[in-house]
Order: sequence, then C-alpha cells, then structure tokens
Amino acid sequence: MGKGDETRQTILDEALALCSQVGVSGLSIGSLADKAGMSKSGVFAHFGSKEELQIAVMRESQQRFVDIVVRPALKAPRGIARLRAIFTNWLDWTERARLPGGCPMNAAAQEFDDQPGPVRDAVEAGLADGHRLLANAVRMAIEAGELRPDTDIDQFVFEFTGLTLANMQSKRLFKDRDANRRALDAFERLVRDYSPQGKE
Repeated sequence: MGKGDETRQTILDEALALCSQVGVSGLSIGSLADKAGMSKSGVFAHFGSKEELQIAVMRESQQRFVDIVVRPALKAPRGIARLRAIFTNWLDWTERARLPGGCPMNAAAQEFDDQPGPVRDAVEAGLADGHRLLANAVRMAIEAGELRPDTDIDQFVFEFTGLTLANMQSKRLFKDRDANRRALDAFERLVRDYSPQGKE
C-alpha cells in the first residue's frame, strides 16, 4: 500500500468513526479534515465531493462488516452453526469495529430511504448484498436438513435481521445489559420454529 492509499485509508477510518456518531448526512469534508488533522484540500484530493466521500464510507462500512461478521462465521460448518455464528458476530460487530455510535449503514438506511441518488443506491446495494449472503446461508441450512424444506427464506432473513436491529436499539438507546441474551434466545426460538422437528 502506497502513501496515498495509506492516507486515504486513514481518512476513511476517521470518516467511519465520525459518521457512526453524527450520521452520514452530518459527514462533511470540513468536519473530517478537522478530525483527521488535515486541510480540506488534503481530504478533497482523495474524495472529490461530499457525496463521493459518503459512498466510500458506506463501502468501507460494508467491508468491515464482512471482515468482522461474515468471514469468521464461514469457518463454522454450513447450516445452523454458521447462521448462529453470523448472528453472534453481528451482535457486537460495531464494538469490535470501533464504531462508537453504532452501525453507519443502518443509520444511513434511515437517513436516505426517501432521498433518491447515488448515496441511497450505495446503501441499498450494500444491504442487499447482506440479504443475499444471509439468504444463501439459510439455503445451505435447508440443504443440510437443519431447516424445513418449506422454509420461507425471505421470511427467515426478515426475522433474523429484525432481531439484530432490535438488539442494537435495546443496547444503544435503552442500555439493556441483557440485550444480547434476549437476542440469542430469540434466535434459538427462530431456529426451532423452522426446524424439521418443530413441525412435528
């Protein structure tokens, strides 16, 4: 990695932490320059516009999620074990990614859901990638015989994702120390609902 790439990565690290706290809309070249100890022109040289910076941050957030949540989970066997690993990693991923204000992608999904444009497109594409990845893991669990053949994959993904969002709100807004336990209990109940034995 060259010096230019290292500087760009440093800027992205600061940008990700900052938009974790102030939101993607609140991210600006000026605020980022102050936080990174650089000039506006120095930041602008790497990101030609606020919009380009926002999109780069969304992509970086997605990559961090993959590195912290997905890749480690792929070591688990296909099936429920892998789904459980993804879920467990997901619960604390922002802490491990050192994102003090929570998940930038989820925040951006709320900020830009009614704002058509390249940033919204980037957020939607990133979350859609996550949906497809999770759907594939559910499909593998069905193929392994650990979930019912008639499992509604989209419904399972919907409920799975809903549990992670509820966990985040419970921990961050309500400071619920039992949030992870509640989420894990709910995940196990979800798995039981779709297990072959659960239909008997």
